[in-house]
Amino acid sequence: MPRPRFLNPTDRGLSQLGQEILPVLYRHRLLTAGQLTQLLRPAATSTRYIRRQLEVLHGRGLVDASVRRTSRAGELLWYTTALGCEVVESGGELAPRAYRMTEDAAASQLQEHTLAVNDMGLAFVQHARRLGDECGPLDWDPEVAHRVREGDSRLGDEAFLVPDSVLRYIHTTPTADGGQQQRMLLTFFCEIDRATMSIARLAAKLHAYARYARYIPQPALGRGRPKAGGYRREAWRARYPSFPRILLVLDGASPSQLAKRTDDLRALAAADARLQPAADLQAGVTTLEQLRTHGPFAPIVTPVLGDPEPTDVLLRPSATATSMV
Repeated sequence: MPRPRFLNPTDRGLSQLGQEILPVLYRHRLLTAGQLTQLLRPAATSTRYIRRQLEVLHGRGLVDASVRRTSRAGELLWYTTALGCEVVESGGELAPRAYRMTEDAAASQLQEHTLAVNDMGLAFVQHARRLGDECGPLDWDPEVAHRVREGDSRLGDEAFLVPDSVLRYIHTTPTADGGQQQRMLLTFFCEIDRATMSIARLAAKLHAYARYARYIPQPALGRGRPKAGGYRREAWRARYPSFPRILLVLDGASPSQLAKRTDDLRALAAADARLQPAADLQAGVTTLEQLRTHGPFAPIVTPVLGDPEPTDVLLRPSATATSMV
């Protein structure tokens, strides 16, 4: 008998939690039951309830699981099936994504990288709760493509910048006179490196961010083309109220090795003349462990350019923050 095709999650008797799980899995591709519990039911003392809901969703063909490659205990990593993706997309709450997790992709060597990206987002969510800020389970978006140069599809990756994730966070602070609180939107371009990427490649990513900050799309040929010398805005202004801050998160090695990688990256960035016009970009390096332990706004971020002392630079008001008051 063919499996019924459901197009409305509220019509299939799913619990509230089941309805919450589907879009989170859809957005973030691959998650453990532990990550889902921390995101959706942080007060829970075990993953039992989340796992029970995942079994219900699995029984209805909406999610599937792959065994974590590094787990001796056979830990499962969960993702939405093609049917689950249809259900989420039919709800209209999330923008449809071309990428869909498959059985082969879920079992691939990209497991740990995907989980690390989600651990990074989870660290922001947990500290937002602690600080009374706003950053929820759907507030980071993986692999959003940004064009950084003109050209056709033959340019491939050279024409696009694809951060590991774009994360949005609303930070709230009281005013100096104790009056109305100030709400500030912070947007981050996040990159995760598990000590598998060469330092030269990390430095090249920084150059791509600097290029995106300056990239102005060329007017199309034909009728309606603006006059020569006409004003054109940078491409990022059509997507973001201010240019996102760049956060490089390191993992996968000892603290001393990660410190050396940070120093090497800073040395390459300082020697790259192409980065100097973009020295005003806010770009910093930290580790996933520090992010989990201390939160994103502690003095744990080493600037890529300039002073090498760890700072809380990501929180400081600047041109890369947008007031919402």
